[in-house]
This record gives sequence, structure tokens and C-alpha cells, in this order.
Amino acid sequence: MDINSKIAVVTGASKGLGAAISKVLIENGATVYGLARGKDALNTLRNRLGEAFIPVAMDISHQEMVYSWVSKTFSNNNTPDILINNAGTGYFRAIDAFSLEQWHSMINTNINGLFYVTSHIVPFMKRNTNTCHIINIGSILGKTTRSEGSAYCLTKYGVQGFSEALFRELRPYKIKVSCINPGSIATDFFKDSAIEQHAHMIEPKDLANVILHVLETPDNLLIDEVSLRPLIPKVVN
Repeated sequence: MDINSKIAVVTGASKGLGAAISKVLIENGATVYGLARGKDALNTLRNRLGEAFIPVAMDISHQEMVYSWVSKTFSNNNTPDILINNAGTGYFRAIDAFSLEQWHSMINTNINGLFYVTSHIVPFMKRNTNTCHIINIGSILGKTTRSEGSAYCLTKYGVQGFSEALFRELRPYKIKVSCINPGSIATDFFKDSAIEQHAHMIEPKDLANVILHVLETPDNLLIDEVSLRPLIPKVVN
């Protein structure tokens, strides 16, 4: 895919990996609709990236909000080429220390929000005469596990299965589906679980460049899954 002049939707776009993905897409000529809950952070990012970044303040776990925005924004004359399902939340606790609020937050964003956005965008991609691409940001914890990660692993194993089944469903429509499974990324994602960043985590800009490479593959070539880890683990003193 030639990214120039393409229309992209990026969820969780206001910071971290979502902001890095938005930046690299715009640098390569795309227009990006950036979805996130934080209006101020989105507007700050627009000031950095320019008019090609269109901020959309939205909680993707609200189905009616997603449906309304998609139906008002896209048409036969304005169809998305790229969807990056990046929004996600995570808590790492012992199973008997989880609150219902934390559980529902992960399920509603990582699973329900993924479905709401994708199911409403796909009909427009099917009408697009170009090859389109959906990239779902999973996790290495969608392929393995860790202690106190049972709830988060559940959602990311779900993303993995969702992606593989969707790729089989949509390939006849020239819609690619890829699942990207990174290890720990140098963002504030783990802050609520008291897990601190360290120097060996994957840099968001580096992962964004990998995603760009996946998007730029020839139209008849699909990278359906990529797993990435930091080379050096955290050093424990």
C-alpha cells in the first residue's frame, strides 16, 4: 500500500503508541482521524501534527457514539483505507484483588470497543476499490501469560482470535487484517499497576515504523501476525 493520500482511523491516538502511529502515517501523506477520550491531548497532538490529524474525542466502548460518528463521517466518496485498533487498557492484579470496574474497563475497551469500531468501519472498506488494511494491536500476552495478568491476557487472546478469524472472513474483499503483538512498550500504560518504565522497553516510534512497514507491503502480500519483544529484559538489581 502506498500510504500517500490514504485515510486512516487510529484509536487510542492521543498519546503513546497511538500518537506515534498517527505521526508516521501523516509523515507519509495520510490523513488520520485520531480517536481518544482525552480532548485536550488530542488537540495538543493536532497542534504538533497539523491539519492532516483530525481529532475525534470519543470513548469507543460506547456503541451508539461509535456508530453515530462513523455514519456521519464516511460515505461512498470518503471511505477509510486503514484502521488501527490501538486503544486498550490494562490492569495487573491478583484475580481476587480485581474490582468490577477494572474488569469491565478492560472488557469494554479491549474487546467491545474493538468490535464496535471494526464492525462499523468494515462496510465502508468493502465499498473501497483499493486494498484496505486493519491492524489490531494485541500483545505478547495474547500468546503467553504472566502472573497477575489473567484478565488482561483474556482480552489479548481474544484480540488474537478475533484477528485471525477476521482475516479469513475479509480477504475476499481485499481487506488485510494483521495482529501486532508487542512486548512492553515505553509508555505510561502500566502506570496504574505500579509497573515502571525501564530503558529496555520498546520505543513507540520504533514500533510505529514496524507497523508502517506492514502497511506498505504489496497488495497481494499479507503479514497476518507480528510478535516483537525487547531484546534485553529489565535488569533486576
